This record gives sequence, C-alpha cells and structure tokens, in this order.
Amino acid sequence: MWRILLLWVCVCICLPAQAQAALVVSSEDALTQLFGPYLVHETKEATDTRSREKRSTNSANVEVNSIRVVCTVATRFAHTVMTSRAQNKANSSQEVFFEVELPKTAFITNFSMEIDGKVYVGEVKEKEKAKEQYEKAVSSGQTAGLVKASGRKMEKFSVSVNIAASSNVTFILTYEELLQRKLGQYEILTRVNIEQPVQDFEILADIYEPQGITFVEATATFLTNELLPLLKKTVTDTKAHISFSPTVEQQKCSECDGTIINGDFIIKYDVKREKSLGEVQVVNGYFVHFFSPPDLARVPKNVVFVIDRSGSMQGTKILQTREAMTAILKDLHKEDHFAIILFDDKIVPWKDFLTKATAENVSEAIRYVSNLQDHGSTDINTAVLRAVKMLKRERKNERLPVRSADMIILLTDGMPNHGVSNTQDIQKNVKTAIGGRMSLFCLGFGNDVDYSFLDVMSKQNKGLARRIFVGSDAVVQLKGFYEEVSSPLLLEVKLRYPDSKVDFLTKNDHSQLFDGSEIVVAGRLNDNDMNNFVVEVHAQGPEEDFQVQEKASVANWQTMYPDKEYIFGDFTERLWAYLTIQQLLETSGISTQKEKDNMTAKALNMSLRYNFVTPLTSMVVTKPETEDGADSSFVADKLTEEQRQAAERRGGFSASPAAGRTVSGAISKRVQAKTFRSHGGRSRGSSGHSDVDGDPHFMIQLRNATDKYNALCFDINDKPGTIYNLVRDTKSGFVVNGQLIAKKKFVPNGKSNTYFGRFGITHQKLDVRLDVSTQEISVFHNGKQVTLLWSDTASLKETDLDLRLTDNCSLTVTLRHSVKFMIIRHTKVWKRRHDQQDYLGFYTLDCHHLSASVHGLLGQFYHGVPFETRDFRQGALENLDATMYVKGQTLNVTSHWQKDFSKDVKNGESIPCWFVGSDGTGLIDGTASDYIVSDLFETV
Repeated sequence: MWRILLLWVCVCICLPAQAQAALVVSSEDALTQLFGPYLVHETKEATDTRSREKRSTNSANVEVNSIRVVCTVATRFAHTVMTSRAQNKANSSQEVFFEVELPKTAFITNFSMEIDGKVYVGEVKEKEKAKEQYEKAVSSGQTAGLVKASGRKMEKFSVSVNIAASSNVTFILTYEELLQRKLGQYEILTRVNIEQPVQDFEILADIYEPQGITFVEATATFLTNELLPLLKKTVTDTKAHISFSPTVEQQKCSECDGTIINGDFIIKYDVKREKSLGEVQVVNGYFVHFFSPPDLARVPKNVVFVIDRSGSMQGTKILQTREAMTAILKDLHKEDHFAIILFDDKIVPWKDFLTKATAENVSEAIRYVSNLQDHGSTDINTAVLRAVKMLKRERKNERLPVRSADMIILLTDGMPNHGVSNTQDIQKNVKTAIGGRMSLFCLGFGNDVDYSFLDVMSKQNKGLARRIFVGSDAVVQLKGFYEEVSSPLLLEVKLRYPDSKVDFLTKNDHSQLFDGSEIVVAGRLNDNDMNNFVVEVHAQGPEEDFQVQEKASVANWQTMYPDKEYIFGDFTERLWAYLTIQQLLETSGISTQKEKDNMTAKALNMSLRYNFVTPLTSMVVTKPETEDGADSSFVADKLTEEQRQAAERRGGFSASPAAGRTVSGAISKRVQAKTFRSHGGRSRGSSGHSDVDGDPHFMIQLRNATDKYNALCFDINDKPGTIYNLVRDTKSGFVVNGQLIAKKKFVPNGKSNTYFGRFGITHQKLDVRLDVSTQEISVFHNGKQVTLLWSDTASLKETDLDLRLTDNCSLTVTLRHSVKFMIIRHTKVWKRRHDQQDYLGFYTLDCHHLSASVHGLLGQFYHGVPFETRDFRQGALENLDATMYVKGQTLNVTSHWQKDFSKDVKNGESIPCWFVGSDGTGLIDGTASDYIVSDLFETV
C-alpha cells in the first residue's frame, strides 16, 4: 500500500530526530496538543490497478476541510473538544489516520467518528472486559492500542478508518482535566504544525472565573507581524475569550512549500485572591473550594539535600547536578537551614548538622558541591536514614525554628545496590524513621530509576516524586521542581465543612501549601441550602496559627453568565469525580491490600459512571467493517507512569529534549586515554543505535544508558559470499541485508578476514531499493533508476527519499517517517604489503519510527536492551573482564575498543564497549546462522 502524507499537525513525527525531539518537550501544564497527521493510502484493490506514477500523485485525493480546537475552562476545569473533517475526493477507498496528543493528566471522555451521516462512538469499559477485544485485534495483526506515550508529559491517541470514494469523515475527541496552578499561574498550550493550509482552521478558548481574572496572556511561537492581529483576546473581570483563525492565504509560507503555522500556542492566566477563605463554587448539588489565600509570609524550611554520587552519575549527570545545586543553594532564604549528604556505598555529610543559610555558608556549600565526583555503588537506605536522624537530632537540640518545615530532597539515578537493596524494606525503614514528622521529596534522574519505588516512598512521607529526564535541560527541570516546593506558606492545612451538609469529600487534609500553588477540595451537597454553609481552615503559619471561619459566599452563575448555562452543566460534579478518581488511584498505592481493593473498586465505578478513560478502564472503538469483514475493534487505554517508563526503555518515545545519535555522558566525548574504570550496576538503553563496520565489528550504542560502558560489541566472521539480514521491519517493509567479501590479498596460514562489501536495502511501502557496493550505488525509486560512483558528490531529494553523497565516501539516506542511515566506503592500505582493501560500514542515525517488532542482527537492538555488569576483574593484556546478565543469559565479557566513523569519516572515534565473544552468542537472539538469507534483496 502506498502512503501519502496530507497534513502534519503533530510535530513529533514530522521532523528528523534531532529537531523533532527538541520540540517534543512540553510545558509542565500542557493542556492541549493538536491533531497529528492524516496518513492516507489506497486499498490494495485500488493500488493494483494503478501505476506507481499515478499513485504518487493521490495526495490531492483527500482534502482536510476543517481543524478546530475549542477549550472551555470553568473555574480551572478544562473541557477540550478537538474536531477535524476530511473528504475523500478519489474514486477509490482511502484509509485515513487520525492522531492527537493530549496531556497525560487528562481523561478522555468521548471519541466519535461520523462517516456519511453514520456515527461510531467509543464505549468506556472495564479494562479487563476490554482485554479480550484487544487481544483478538492483536492476534489478527492489527495495531490495537490507540494510546502511546509521547514525550515527557503527553500521550498520543491515534485511530484509522477506511472511507469510501466521495465520502466524508469527521473525528471528534473530547477530554477533561483540572488545571493545576504552578508558580502562580495556569497554562493552556496548543502545539500546531500544519503542513498544508486548511480552509477552516480555528483555536478558541473561553475562560470563566467568577473569582475574577487578574491577567491573561496569549501568544504563539510562530507569530509574525502579519499574524499578530489575528490573535484576538477579549478580557472582562470574570471571563476571557481568545481566538486565532488565519485564512488559507495567511497560513501559507512565502519562503517555503508548507505553512507558517508551526509552533506553540500558549495561554497563561491567574485569578484574584482577595479572601483568606478562598473561593467556593456550587453548581447542581456539588461544590468545589479553591484555597490559596493572598499575602502570606513564607515558613522557614530546614532541608537536607541527599545527593547520589555513585558511578552511574558520571559524566553529564554529575555536571548538571553541580550546576543545579549551585543555583538552588543561591535561592535559599536567610531564615532557612540546610545540610548536604553525598552518598554512594559510603555516606559523606558536608557537615554533621544543619547550617543557617547565611551568605558565607551558602558560598562554602557551593564550593563543596562544585567538587562533586562520581564513584561507588548506591546505598539509598542508609543515606535517607542519616538525613532523618540529622533532622531529628537538630529538632531535639532545639537548633531549628519551632515554626518551620522539615524536608528531605533525595536525588538519585539508579537502583539501590548496596546495603539494604530491597525497595519495600527501604520504604518501611524510611516511613518508620520519619513517623510523619517531615516531608520527603524524591527526584528520579534518568531512566534506570525505579520510579514507582520513589513515588510510593514520597507519598508515604507527605511528599511527592518527580522524574528528571536526561537531557540538556535537566538543570532547568531540577531548579523548576525546587522552585515549586521551596517556599511553604502553611503547614498541616485542614479544611472543614458542615458534616450535615456535605459528604463524599475529596482530600481535605494537606501537609503543606506552597507559594504559587493551590489546594482544591470538592464534595457533594446533601441539600442546596447554602445559608449556613460555614467553612473552616486551620493551619500552621510562620509566626502563628492560621485560622479562618467564614460563611461561604457563592456566585450566581446564571446572573454572572446569562445564556451560558448550557456550557457549564454539571462541571462541578465532573470536577469532583475527576479529583476523586485521581486521589483514589494515588492513595491506593500506599495502602493495605484491603484498602487498595476498596479504593480501586470505587475508582472503577466512578470511571465507568462518568465515562472517563483511566488506568482502570478502556475505550473500545468499533470501526466500520472492512471489505473482508475483519474485526475492527480498537482499544484506547490510560497509561500509568510505570507503563510510560517501560515504553521509554523500549524506545517508544524520546524523553530527551535533544535526541539524535548522541550517546550519553562521557562516552560521547572523544576518548583521550584508553583507561577503563569499573562501575557496577545496570544499564538500560531506552533507544539503541546498532552499527557494523570493519571486519566486521558490530557495535550497539545505547543512547540513554547511565553506565560509562553504554556500548556492547561483537564480531561475526563467515565465508565470503554469505548474506546476513541486518534489519527487518515487517510493518514498514524496511530490510537491510549485507554480503561478506574476502580480504583482497590472501595471507598463507593467516587469519582469513571478511568485510561487508555490498548492501541490499529495500523499503516496500516507499518503493525504494538501494544496491550499494564498494564500486557504485544504484538507486531505484518510483520506477526510476540512478547510478552513482563513490567519487561523485551528489544530492537526490524527493518526497520520501533524501540521499546525499559526499566526496569523503559517505552516503547518508533519509527515508521519510522511517529511518535515517549512513554507509561509508573505507579504503584500508597496508603499505608494507603494497595492498589495500575496500569495504563498507553501515551506521544507523535515526530509527525511532521503526516498529517495536524490528529485528535482524542490528535491528533487534534498535529499541534498546537492558543489561547488568558485575564481578569486575583484571583480564589479559590489561583489559577488564566482567560478568554480564542480558536477555536471561550470563556472559563473560571483556573491555574493548571499537572505531565509530559516523562523525569523523577519516579518523573515527574510539568507543569503549563490552565485547561479547562467540559471534555474539547470548547477546543476539538465536545464533548468527539464523540470520543468513539466500538473496541480497530477500524481503520480509
């Protein structure tokens, strides 16, 4: 089937890896992500009757008529509807894919497709009941999962439908979310990238806040002087209307083929806070209370920073930790007290007591952390208990202010592997030691951490956990988290309501209120009599207790917003349900099994009642039957953080803001001295790049591994003429096969080396075939053929193919929305023997679009491989030996060096790796002989 891209609105698939990953990163409170591409391909019956030339022009056959995003916010509760309409103008059926990204904190509430007047609506079911349909779809070869992790904060919803000739299809997706106040504002973000102008393109947002609006900011990263007047904003005391609707002509890019609409559309706002009590809203028998009183003094804090400096923190992580800690220490207030504990397998406190944050002490601490070095393993249990003991001792000796907040901030990037290593034992020890007297905040750096372990331990101790993603902005992430929790305003906040008037309250006891945040409590009213509805709030302030008791003043929505009743409906009830489900799911993780079962049952019942797609439910989408009558049920799930992390480890999405071929930490730097240092522990590549070069050497570079030796290597040597399958992706039809050639000059009684001398590369769906030998390069695409010599400098650019040949004998090929790779022709010269050898190397530059089922000698590692190295010992010839655990195997490995020529074609870069002998047995699936194929262009 031939695929044509009609429209891009989701940047995460339409750009090359480096640019794409930089744009995938979202703001903390991203509310809205716009529609992804419409991908269109003809059915098999249609393609069989057309030539390739005709098929390449059918992008005009499907016209996208409309894209609209309408967001309505009623007192922080956002209801977003995304609608898109397309028409099949061809005389044959077309399959259209609909994709949209939405915040991971949002709940999908509805999805429907209307095709020629008939509506197909998604149905929310219990996850277990939907599982049978999911497994049936998977067994029939369909992509049954509609929701996947996408970036740090987003999920991608996608579905496809086959529409008949001259038919129309309308997609409607609805989701809801309670906006969180962070650092003094709420944020709505819509990311757009339209490649082709759309007749009806519109972004609308209506904000209704009876409490009063203090400011509204609306902007877009793609705004030009010409587009600026189209961004319209109307703000009154209690409502705001924002719109952006460029015409087809205004969407066009004068200097490019696409459109100028490419970037982020951002709305920020906040509300008035004039009452100490906060704001209470009542609609249709449910109430919501927003509490964030103005003009509060901050409570001094006593914070112990517990910093992991184990071997896995080497390289970029340790540098970023130094930089972040320097900025955090500078932000300490003079009333604060602080301490620093560094740990690996040893616990090293800066001082044995907490120090007041004077200018002199802060400067001394900055000098201390600037010398932070990595070594050793990871003893989380002892480190955290030392911090608890220090705070307890300081309290007992009355060295800390009576009215102050005690907190521990733990930063770690790995699993506990020294001392107490059982995570449940650590959680129990820490909870017992803390005893509810302080807060624990955990930062999980990178992807090797057990985030669920940190998350539970934080929640057990009045704190929260946050993932810090490896990337160039890790310092910003660390500082951003600290800013959120650095200024407590109130401690032990208790909100009380008349027992006779309310029931089914959400959480109404909170450990702290931080500056710039907000506490939200909702519940059901037993009657609508608000005359004696008295609200009480008790908390601890910096100098005295905070106490307020007032009769709630409730706004009349019908008077304030006449003729708008149909918009709001039961929003307070749905807000209450959303908040209740979120809190039940969070609390169940730190409860007894009986309590967890009860909470799960309640959350499931509410999810079904209010049609929310949560981790306990699934949305089943039944599509029109295909011509062969195949099952067409698809299932949309809600991902948990554990599932998101697992997807990241498999390479399901890039969590880094800058992801290309660059590997992590020290291994990405040029190696100056061939000296290995041993660091134990695990290494997980969330995405792998597998290369082959030399005679022949296979190397797997794991981009997100935290161990210094985040590369594995092995050799395979066979008879000349043997053809190996290197990459095979059944979904896209992308195949790479390589043929071995013999060394040009035979050396009697010497080692008979072989090299790759020819590659056969096929992409069935893009109709691309490349025959690359040491002499020439033949390109076949859309019935055309081009032959190039390695001495040429050439560039070939078509819709689906970008090929560049440089005079340094390197060929770079990009296959659109599939893969990017480089082939290098080497000429090795032995001057003493008057001999030379031509051979080829194959380097994968970007493979994240290939499916999870990709395989082959190289392809099986494209989505990473977890491994663990232990038992380091001195080997022969000054090499380091170790024991590796990978794929259920125990292997003996040796430190080794391989050349990577992808960045320096002439000299290459020496890369340290763990070498696996015996043709990679135990590391590769099966044996090397399993990958032998009979023909250079043998496809899937």
